[in-house]
Amino acid sequence: MGIRTVRLDDDTERLLSQITQTTGISISTAFKKGLRALQSELGKEKSRRSYAVYKELDLGPGGYAIASSSDTKKVVKDAIKRKLGR
Repeated sequence: MGIRTVRLDDDTERLLSQITQTTGISISTAFKKGLRALQSELGKEKSRRSYAVYKELDLGPGGYAIASSSDTKKVVKDAIKRKLGR
């Protein structure tokens, strides 16, 4: 079993005190539960799929494209024709 020295700021110290007084668990148990919760959270992040990350992004309103990417050549050709008037 390892022994660690941890420095806590005043807010964290108050939070730890509140947790131990409210729950009646020891400081050691509170830290163990916190580490397990963090480990569980990290495990969830690893298994996130690309779409889950994409869904969280705020890409704004969009809607500025004049055509789909599969029609790019044709649309660019038409835009050049309109610009040059030919």
